[in-house]
Amino acid sequence: MHISAFGAALRTPDLRKKIFFTLSLLALFRLGSVVPTPGIDYTAVQTCIAQVQDNSVYALVNLFSGGALLRLSVFALGIMPYITASIILQLLTVVIPRLETLKADGTAGQAKITQYTRYLTIGLAILQSTAILSLARTPGTLFQGCNQEIMPNQGLWVMLVMVTVMTAGTAIIMWFGELITERGIGNGMSLLIFTSIIATIPSQFVGIWVSHGPFSFLLTLLVGLAVVALVVFVEQAQRRIPVQYAKRMVGRRMYGGTSTYIPLKVNMAGVIPVIFASSLLFLPTLLVQLTGADGSFAQWIQQNFGSGTGTWYLLFYFLLIVFFCYFYVSITFNPVEVADNMKKYGGFIPGIRAGKPTAQYLDYVLTRLTAPGALYLGLIAIMPVFAFNFLGVANRFIFGGTSLLIMVGVGLDTVKQIQSQLQQRNYEGFLR
Repeated sequence: MHISAFGAALRTPDLRKKIFFTLSLLALFRLGSVVPTPGIDYTAVQTCIAQVQDNSVYALVNLFSGGALLRLSVFALGIMPYITASIILQLLTVVIPRLETLKADGTAGQAKITQYTRYLTIGLAILQSTAILSLARTPGTLFQGCNQEIMPNQGLWVMLVMVTVMTAGTAIIMWFGELITERGIGNGMSLLIFTSIIATIPSQFVGIWVSHGPFSFLLTLLVGLAVVALVVFVEQAQRRIPVQYAKRMVGRRMYGGTSTYIPLKVNMAGVIPVIFASSLLFLPTLLVQLTGADGSFAQWIQQNFGSGTGTWYLLFYFLLIVFFCYFYVSITFNPVEVADNMKKYGGFIPGIRAGKPTAQYLDYVLTRLTAPGALYLGLIAIMPVFAFNFLGVANRFIFGGTSLLIMVGVGLDTVKQIQSQLQQRNYEGFLR
């Protein structure tokens, strides 16, 4: 069905243009991920990457940049500043009345919040690029154990140019994401993350084949396929709340009298909680590296959070996913607003009174539906870690759960958007 949807989309002129436009921007995104920033010794960087490629900390750094960060390329920061800015703005929306008012204002308010997110993204990009370049100045700091001179010229003007280039790269990535969302297919930011992740997977599989042999490679593939099958099954699952609309007269015409449903997915939050949790859990290790702390607490952070496989890391990872799952669902689905809209248009849930009882019922169902969804996300994220540890390939495929969740989730959403646009086009042709 999905293959036929892509075939039908390619045969449709306007959808074909959108698909090629999206693919073109994704290709430019990958091109910018391999173009080195001016002032970087590319040969020295490649030498250092070869020495630390098995380090899980660097695999975490490269998860959302597709390997661009360690190359210190033009798009080195990837989409991470935008993700961090989005997290901060969504958290502040709950505690700052002004932002909450903007969110309730509809399209105009959301546009203002988006503008604030852009400004914050640029600020974070300046801070992150400055921090990364300060680490790269000293041999053996960014790439621990590699004493190559990555930045031969460390003058003030050169540093300013490098920070400007990296920050501009982040702005271009943010622009690409918005262009894909507006004029392409799918959610632009999600597709950029999707592209970054799949760019690193082939090299990981090749590394497993070379270092562990074909048997471990096949078992790793089976684990990945099992996770994909489970993700697809749960992502399609939903609870349908029946809604009945009463008949009403408007002028001389009768409206209503139809039955529909509210689809509540088991995983209402999608992959957002996984992305948020991954981003936040990298901060302790990053702070230790930036400050150069070597005390007992810093060593504990490096030991338990640096590898990405420690017990404390997995525990916090699971708890953060559950927390962000409930948090994200609570800010994206408002039962009171849904109940008010239903009441305004004469809709009601059979057996439930309109208004406040409907809101309470929706909140009751959503809360209990989010529980298995949150547990599912947490288990899928950490389960492959244990499986890959058992297979002995964890240092090369540490982000199996996170990567597969994002790839399958974004892939399914993109296919659904293509199918919905095809259906809309068919309806328009029928009406004509």
